[in-house]
Amino acid sequence: MDGHDLLTIGEVVARSGFPASALRFYEREGLLRTTRTSGGQRRYERSVLRRLAFIRAARTIGVGLEEVREGLDRLPDGRTPTKADWSRLSEAWRGRLDEQIEALVALRDGLDSCIGCGCLSLARCRLYNPDDRAAAAGPGARLLPPALRRTPAQGV
Repeated sequence: MDGHDLLTIGEVVARSGFPASALRFYEREGLLRTTRTSGGQRRYERSVLRRLAFIRAARTIGVGLEEVREGLDRLPDGRTPTKADWSRLSEAWRGRLDEQIEALVALRDGLDSCIGCGCLSLARCRLYNPDDRAAAAGPGARLLPPALRRTPAQGV
C-alpha cells in the first residue's frame, strides 16, 4: 500500500469522531494496527474506519473490549472486510440487542406508573416495593429488567 492510501492520526480523528487518545489506546490494546513513518508518526490503512465503526457500535450496546478484540481477530488479514464478514461478526449481537430492546420497552411502558405516583421513592412505594423488599435483593435497580441492570462496558 503506498503512502497516499494511508491516513494520518488527524485524518482518522476527523473521519471517525474518536479522539487521538482513543486511537492510541485501541492500538495498545491490539484492536488497531498502524505503520510508522521514518519520523515515527502513525499511519492507518483506510479500513481502520470500518474497524472503528465496529468498535463504536459494539461499545454502544455494552460489548466489552475482550469480546470486541475476539471479533476483530476473526476478520480477514490482508483485505478489507466484506459485508458478509461484518454480518457474520455482528450476528452474535442479535440476541443481546433483542433482549435490550425488550427490556427498554418494558422500562418505557412502566415509567409512567412508577414515576406517576409522585412518591419518587421505591423505598416507600406500596405498589412496586412495599416495605422496601427490593433492598434484600442487593444493591442497584433490582426492579429493572436484567438487561438494563448490567454494568455498562468499561473503558473507551
